[in-house]
Amino acid sequence: MFGLKYVLSTTQLFIISFIFSIVLSYFATPFVIKLAHKIGAIDVPKDNRRVHKVPIPRLGGISIAFSFFVTTLFFNSMNKELIVLFVALFIILVMGVVDDIKDLNAKLKFFIQIIAASIVAVFAIRIEYLANPMMPMHYLFLRYMSIPITVFWIVGITNTVNLIDGLDGLAAGISAISSTTLALILFKNGDYFHTLLLISLIGSILGFLPFNFNPAKIFMGDTGALFLGFTLAVISMTATIKSAATLAVFIPILTLGIPIFDTTFAILRRAKNKQPIMQADKGHLHHRLLNNGLSQKQTVLILYMMSVILGLSAYFISETGRRFSLFILAVDIILIVFVTLKFKILKKG
Repeated sequence: MFGLKYVLSTTQLFIISFIFSIVLSYFATPFVIKLAHKIGAIDVPKDNRRVHKVPIPRLGGISIAFSFFVTTLFFNSMNKELIVLFVALFIILVMGVVDDIKDLNAKLKFFIQIIAASIVAVFAIRIEYLANPMMPMHYLFLRYMSIPITVFWIVGITNTVNLIDGLDGLAAGISAISSTTLALILFKNGDYFHTLLLISLIGSILGFLPFNFNPAKIFMGDTGALFLGFTLAVISMTATIKSAATLAVFIPILTLGIPIFDTTFAILRRAKNKQPIMQADKGHLHHRLLNNGLSQKQTVLILYMMSVILGLSAYFISETGRRFSLFILAVDIILIVFVTLKFKILKKG
């Protein structure tokens, strides 16, 4: 199998790895469901924040991670960056599995995420400069701030994906949409290495999604949400670094728009209402949509659609000139403000 990547064309490699990852994830998930029951990794609804009413096994992230690791090893080229990413992801994966079984302390989880992110920033890839959106071809070099900013980005995105994991299929589907957007942008820029990583990730998610979509047979848990968030955080940096777009800095922000904006407004809402920033509430966008009478499936599909719109915006910004990119950003801002006011996102949840 390892020799396939040397004899297949790029297109064939993408297609076969995509199908392979879907199949692997799909057939691995029933075994993970049995494992979750056996070791007691079950999500039991204990408060009114939980949308589900019956115990559901978690650990679904294991099937996603297993499929991603195996597919990547079979079809991608091994290099220093991939080895470092695998080491960091393995740390995140182990932490997620333990958390899904025993509920780890939040500070400990945060510390472990910083360690994993630091490994990537020091040994593999980091944000070394930012394009100035107001001055084309001008760059701000971060120098000694490069590693701290990279760690902040990775840890931040990792947790935003985890925070939107509140409905069946929501975090998985949005991660697949975000991955697809990034794959298209990186493919356009000739970055086939990271494109193939994303294709393996998309397939791994799609193979798992039939078991996770409403009514869910299994949740991906922190194992899956943190794994997906960390992977997307790392790969999304390359979309900025390798893009020639004037407003390249906005590409990963829009690509991961739903989790980023939902988390940002959650922080603003809690600060406005004098609540602890880390205190969970029922003010997230998916809660607001449910409170407006929508079903779980309708809510998830609407958020999928919004994620597609933001993803397309990111893609067009990577393709077009500064003026049209600014127009796209203005439309997105208007859309975000409208949704915020319409669903009273800043009101106490």
